[in-house]
Amino acid sequence: MTQVRDHDAPRGRPATRRRRGRVPAALLIPAGLGLLFLVLPLAGLLIRAPWTTLPERLTEPGALTALRLSVQTATLATALCLLLGVPLAWLLARVEFPGRRLVRALVTVPLVLPPVVGGVALLLVFGRRGLLGGWLDTTFGVTLPFTTTGVVLAESFVAMPFLVIAVEGALRAADHRYEEAAATLGASRWTTFTHVTLPLVAPGLAAGAVLCWARALGEFGATITFAGNYPGRTQTMPLAVYLALETDLESAIVLSLVLLVVSVGILVALRDRWMTTA
Repeated sequence: MTQVRDHDAPRGRPATRRRRGRVPAALLIPAGLGLLFLVLPLAGLLIRAPWTTLPERLTEPGALTALRLSVQTATLATALCLLLGVPLAWLLARVEFPGRRLVRALVTVPLVLPPVVGGVALLLVFGRRGLLGGWLDTTFGVTLPFTTTGVVLAESFVAMPFLVIAVEGALRAADHRYEEAAATLGASRWTTFTHVTLPLVAPGLAAGAVLCWARALGEFGATITFAGNYPGRTQTMPLAVYLALETDLESAIVLSLVLLVVSVGILVALRDRWMTTA
């Protein structure tokens, strides 16, 4: 048999080794500028941070209240997204039905929709004169806009697509044979889902939940439009940053640092899933 050899490869080295050459300046310069554009604003936060008064500013009542409210609402929003989003992801991944592509497109709309528009849409549905809000108010006395519950709804609206997309991708990549084996052994669909499917997609589910929580924590536009900016009730960390910019720049920087640390922590937690090394 005739062997095919790579004559361009140096002797003593495998032919499949990646060739390393000079990086074209036409690519290197824009790449460096792009990296600088992304890193400089973050470096600015670190450089301008009031490190000497940082502990005092972090323990101020307003900052602690906004942080506590942000964590609580983001956690509740994530729980709501898990309750509604996991079945929706399973439906999109495992069930063939007419209009599935349209449903998937509708699920991803909040990803590209300006958050302020999402807040207006929520007002038109859940406001006192909205499609459902008027009925909720007159029948149950429930008012959602400008309440902490409204913050949770606004965060859930913008964060759920992150969870649905991650879980749907995990379900599509999961091996169906385990579920088929469970069905042949007499397991019900619910038992198969809870004892076989969910453990199979647990890494994707966890990644989607973390991304969903992070997106909910950083939500601004839909929250301020639908829930307002009331300290202790609807003022989350991003809203507190916005308000502090008008009165105390250093406080805004400190609050921004907290959100930056959370974002970096999310990246570190998901580095094995989203980041690879060459």
